[in-house]
Amino acid sequence: MDVKKNSLKAWVLAARPKTLTGAAVPVMIGLTLAWLDARTFYLPGTFSWVAAVLCLLFAFIMQIDANFINDFVDYARGTDDQETRLGPERACTQGWVSIEHMKQAIAITTCLACLVGLPLVLYGGLEMVLIGMLCVLFCFLYTTHLSYMGLGDVLVLVFFGLVPVCITYYVQLHTFTWELLLASLACGLVIDALLLVNNFRDRDTDRAAGKHTLVVRMGAEASLRLYLMVGVLACLLGLAFGFLGGHWLAFVLPLFYLVLHTLTYLKMKTIWEGRALNRCLGETARNIFVYGLLVVAGLLLSILSF
Repeated sequence: MDVKKNSLKAWVLAARPKTLTGAAVPVMIGLTLAWLDARTFYLPGTFSWVAAVLCLLFAFIMQIDANFINDFVDYARGTDDQETRLGPERACTQGWVSIEHMKQAIAITTCLACLVGLPLVLYGGLEMVLIGMLCVLFCFLYTTHLSYMGLGDVLVLVFFGLVPVCITYYVQLHTFTWELLLASLACGLVIDALLLVNNFRDRDTDRAAGKHTLVVRMGAEASLRLYLMVGVLACLLGLAFGFLGGHWLAFVLPLFYLVLHTLTYLKMKTIWEGRALNRCLGETARNIFVYGLLVVAGLLLSILSF
């Protein structure tokens, strides 16, 4: 690919825009639940669109920040190698972005995320400072340490499920519900599929680099079954969510996601290894976005039952 060094195109590629679906979906679900509950329980004036935009911007910037950190650290450690890399090309490895400029970009995106997130204190209280600090801390710890210990999937459940869905809701209504917990866990499982297919593709190179991901620890066949099961379990949690909250369409509509998820699983099983699995990575990102849209649509359509 012809990319001029440190050009706008280089930075767009470094930001990995396709991964932003994983940042958007949890916030979308949290905001929809908060808006619906504010309407259902007659809480006028509690939902803030300014806070909603800030939550979404914070999620996007933190995702880009995480991508920059991953790009830089993997290059510095020698984990990314042009000859052996199976995944999409990375900016530092390809020379699209210089190391010094990437360091500066990480500092800028980290500070920008903090600046965008700070006003959320006005809506969610001082506890938002702690939440923001944890997000920044684990953004660095994931690539530098925790992903090498096989804890990446746990972090996805927490920081792409529990934290964004629940905190986005909390910023608006200052409370939590059991339905919210179920929805956040289901969201985390769906997004974890993206990490699973990524690590499934890289299992041999990760093992050689001493990166003990969950896929490396479990083995290829068990990990492939786990990929299928995270989608199934997410829909089962959706069933419990529908039972508790009465939002049945938010369970029924995502069943279409499960069809797409299963088809991607079958494609992974057929391809099994190599760069061709990048097609499954792209499909998984698409499936996550479809899931988010279907859950949101189901929740909004549930208004008709009131």
